[in-house]
Amino acid sequence: MEAAALLPTLMLLLGLLLQPACLLYTRAVMHGAAAEAARVMVTLDGGKEEDCREFVLRRLEAVPEVPLFHVGGRTDWQVSLEQSGTKVSVAITGHVRPLPLLGVTARALGRSDATGVVVEVSVSEEMRPAWFGGSYESWVQMWG
Repeated sequence: MEAAALLPTLMLLLGLLLQPACLLYTRAVMHGAAAEAARVMVTLDGGKEEDCREFVLRRLEAVPEVPLFHVGGRTDWQVSLEQSGTKVSVAITGHVRPLPLLGVTARALGRSDATGVVVEVSVSEEMRPAWFGGSYESWVQMWG
C-alpha cells in the first residue's frame, strides 16, 4: 500500500530533477560550440563560413537525439554566424520536447512551436582587444 503511493511520488520527483539537468546539458554544449565557433571565425579567411557551420554541427552531435535533450536531428539546428571586423556573433537555435508536466511550464515561460520548446544560445565576443596594436600581418613580420 505504501509503495503504491511512494513510487509515483518518487518518479515525479525524479522527472522534476531530470528535465532541468537535460536542458542545462543541452545549453552547455550549445554554448561551448558557439564559443569555439567564435574563435574559429576570427581565424577563417573570407567565404569559409560553411566550414565553420559544419564545425558547429559536429560539436552539437554531443547532444543526444532524445526528446529531453534535442528533437529534429541535425537539420533542426540553426546556426547563425556574423563577423564585423573583430566582433564575432554566433547564435544557435534548437528544440527540445520536455516531459509533460514541465512542458506546460516551459511553453508558458519560453518560446515554443510545433516542434517543441525553442532553446537558444548566442555568443558575441570582441576577438581582438582595443589595446592590442598593429595588424596580424605586422605581428607575423615581427615574429617571422
